Amino acid sequence: MTLTADEEQHSRAATALIRERLVAAGGWLSFAEFMEWALYAPGLGYYSAGSVKLGAGGDFVTAPEISDLFSRCVARQCSDVLAETGGEILELGAGTGRMAAAILASLAEIGNLPERYSILEVSADLADRQRARIAQLPGELRDRVVWLEQFPRKLIRGVILANEVLDALPVQRFVIRDGRAYELGVGLASAAGAAAVDDGGASGDGRGHSNVGFAWREAPTEFAAVAAMASELRQPLPDGYVSEMCVRVDPWIAGVGQCLERGALLLFDYGLPRAHYYHPQRVDGTLRCYFKQRAHDNPFINIGVQDITAWVDFTRVADAALAAGLEITGFVTQAAFLLGTGIEAMTMADDIATRVRLAGEARRLLMPGDMGESFKVMALCRNLELPLCGFAHQDLRGSL
Repeated sequence: MTLTADEEQHSRAATALIRERLVAAGGWLSFAEFMEWALYAPGLGYYSAGSVKLGAGGDFVTAPEISDLFSRCVARQCSDVLAETGGEILELGAGTGRMAAAILASLAEIGNLPERYSILEVSADLADRQRARIAQLPGELRDRVVWLEQFPRKLIRGVILANEVLDALPVQRFVIRDGRAYELGVGLASAAGAAAVDDGGASGDGRGHSNVGFAWREAPTEFAAVAAMASELRQPLPDGYVSEMCVRVDPWIAGVGQCLERGALLLFDYGLPRAHYYHPQRVDGTLRCYFKQRAHDNPFINIGVQDITAWVDFTRVADAALAAGLEITGFVTQAAFLLGTGIEAMTMADDIATRVRLAGEARRLLMPGDMGESFKVMALCRNLELPLCGFAHQDLRGSL
């Protein structure tokens, strides 16, 4: 899958910016810094630039894009919380706006609309797409939607939603050598070895062109945060083991938690409890890049025009939540959440064609081989004594 001329030009500009930052930093950047520039550099980062990211014509597909059944199930859970707390919904990173539109339409049918539906979006391109989508709603619904540039100052009563947000937080990488953990950062590749380094590990399907110039570089001192984490694992990590750590989860959860006066923060993302995330057999970590519906593992190509993500360590999320004074009221697979919020009944329709279509969409959301088990849902609550229907069928909190 090759780059277009515009994508090539954009990627070269993003690469040049990161190379400039790397040289200014003395020739070494943490991977978290590299990932932040690649995704969020103003005007050049993947999420800051105007490319089609979601859906059939984009780089990846999220659950709300697969089917409105997902959003209708989320709306059911939101309705239960809003009935108890009143107030509003805040969505963090609203993609194309499809989930927001479907949730509002579902809540209108239920008869329990929020006072306001706020969207906090870091991508100007996606915010424009969201506005176009919301503009198609009836006035009663679209007038409730507002866009924010930062966390709200006024405390929220109601629901905060984050669908596939945590996986886009920049991560640090590490490698185990002689029983010790060392951070894997980014340096400049030598001219002779650059092409080999840049193509290393990437599938042919993922490559557009190679932005020659970057390579993995180990830090000389031990990565203390990883050493502390690894010492608590059930089994030691083998030499050569490579994985990720997202220390930015802690301040992110703390910041979001400070916004919530009463209600629930619902997190939807692909990830695992720590013992499974850092299993000794998961030797290459979870870092993935997405480019035009193709997945590969080389972040040093297609810079600025491909997504870079890593799975979520939900044990770290839980620890951060407790430190922020939030209660972990639920942790389940996506399949369990959707079944608990009534997806089976939602697939019923008067005509056979619609039933068949909805059943197919439901399978993609529920089946273990698709999204049903790899995606997890976590509920973090404050001042809310309410059984959450989405978490009634399963309880994985003991695995955290």
